[in-house]
Amino acid sequence: MEKVTRIAVVASPGFSHLVPILEFSKRLVHLHPDFHVTCIITTLESPPSSSIAYLQTLPSNIDSIFLPPIPKQELPQDVIPGVHVQLTVTLSLPYIHNELKSIKSKIGLAAFVVDGFSLEALDFASELNIFSYIYLPNAAMIFSLYYYSLNLDETVSSEFRDLKEPLKFPGCVPIHGRDLPTPFQDRSSLGYTQFLERARKLRFADGVLINSFQELEPDTVRAIHEEEIQGKKKKKPQVFLVGPVIQSGSSNETNGPDYCLTWLNNQPKKSVLYVSFGSGGTLSQDQLNELAHGLELSEVRFLWVVRAPSKVSTAAYLVDTLNENNPLGFLPEGFLERTKERGLVVPSWAPQIPILKHSSVGGFLSHCGWSSTLEGIVHGVPFITWPLFAEQRMNAVLLNDGLKVALRPKVKENNNGIVDRQEIAKVVKSLMDDEESNEIRVRIKILKDAAANALMEDGSSSRTLSVFAMNLRDK
Repeated sequence: MEKVTRIAVVASPGFSHLVPILEFSKRLVHLHPDFHVTCIITTLESPPSSSIAYLQTLPSNIDSIFLPPIPKQELPQDVIPGVHVQLTVTLSLPYIHNELKSIKSKIGLAAFVVDGFSLEALDFASELNIFSYIYLPNAAMIFSLYYYSLNLDETVSSEFRDLKEPLKFPGCVPIHGRDLPTPFQDRSSLGYTQFLERARKLRFADGVLINSFQELEPDTVRAIHEEEIQGKKKKKPQVFLVGPVIQSGSSNETNGPDYCLTWLNNQPKKSVLYVSFGSGGTLSQDQLNELAHGLELSEVRFLWVVRAPSKVSTAAYLVDTLNENNPLGFLPEGFLERTKERGLVVPSWAPQIPILKHSSVGGFLSHCGWSSTLEGIVHGVPFITWPLFAEQRMNAVLLNDGLKVALRPKVKENNNGIVDRQEIAKVVKSLMDDEESNEIRVRIKILKDAAANALMEDGSSSRTLSVFAMNLRDK
């Protein structure tokens, strides 16, 4: 009987954090069936029903443990969601420690893998004498930000958003300070302090697994590996690019509203703009009104996943905001009736993978979360970028300026940060109808093929994951 190699993975709270590290685990055990994974899940309040349903779809060689939930009243209010996530993990550290010790003593443990918010658990690796890794469900460019952030903090004296010139990390597209992740917009914030602490911790892992692939960010990857060679004399984690790791859409993703796919079946090829701001993004009422009117003015077919407006862009990040009684009551008066012949509006959630796969979909207006970004690339759908929070602005810059597979609407000066309906209509028509989009479609097709090749048995990411697996077997 083949020897089993056992690892644990630690997931921070929330469905959007649980899925990436478990999708990585699924790919690992699919390619290497001799591995068994135990997922240790931190929770804020009670686990969301979406997480429980998702866990029921996992293969038999992945099991899970929910840690005792952290009450929300123990956390500070009026902070960004990332701070809540990080503090939940901090308060869960004794439980994480106990579970890792228990697994190792009962059945053995070769290594554990933590997600980007669980780096404090890396401290347990030395005591338990096991290897530790980080799974970053982000672009390689975000790893570079982590790696260089401590130096940036020492050399830049002003707020990053006030910098006149873009920042340049080796191998990365230049990035303006205003497009850095949310914590970087206020250096006195707890979120920024936590980011720097994660950057310090990152260097103590044995390796970092990144959800990107060689062909997507070749210059960034080259610069990272050059840093590895130069840094051999000091503690430096080994970097593994294992992406694109996305949901297959074969489980609970397909159990959403059937009418979405039925409606798409009746639309012309590449004619529909899919509009979604991810699992937690929200727009203000004013911006939602402008987006609705812009879609109407464009005269383009659209499928819009919409949730209740809020002045806080992260309002739905860790909670369900759906109003069952009147789920679309916040839309402009008459909008649904006027657009019913060419638009479909879905409250709160839709099966994104089957939608992006569908031949009728020709564009993706996205918040640029990395999971959605990879899903659009894997299925060859060009983007309109509309980032809201976290690292989404950096992803948008990569899509727009680096990969050149997207258009980005502009905000007029003195417009309170609102993108107006005329700009929205112009960008939508440009992506869906104009000659300008032809070159974008050629480039996204090249990336789609490169993503498929990376995941083939002899592809770059599959080979890298095999090196990771072999290292653990040998050690």
